[in-house]
Amino acid sequence: MSLFDSILKQVAGAPDYLANLASKLGLPAELIEKAIAALGKSHQEPGDTVELAAQKTGLDTGQLGKIVQAIGGEGSLGEFAWMIQENPQAKGIL
Repeated sequence: MSLFDSILKQVAGAPDYLANLASKLGLPAELIEKAIAALGKSHQEPGDTVELAAQKTGLDTGQLGKIVQAIGGEGSLGEFAWMIQENPQAKGIL
């Protein structure tokens, strides 16, 4: 289980949330994980979170917007940003 699966399980309460989300969006789980890391990091930076994450991942803003909604919206990004700061292994995802 990846770090983000663990985090998403805490937030969403579902095991294998990352794989399920990847399947739903038609993207590889590794790319979803990278997108969530980029969204969490970008949330801490000035500017539009989704646009900054798009620059980091190469995903379009529409796909990233769907990911944001699937993980609980803008409010959840603050929690991911905090967890990324607190988990050194998360910093290596981007």
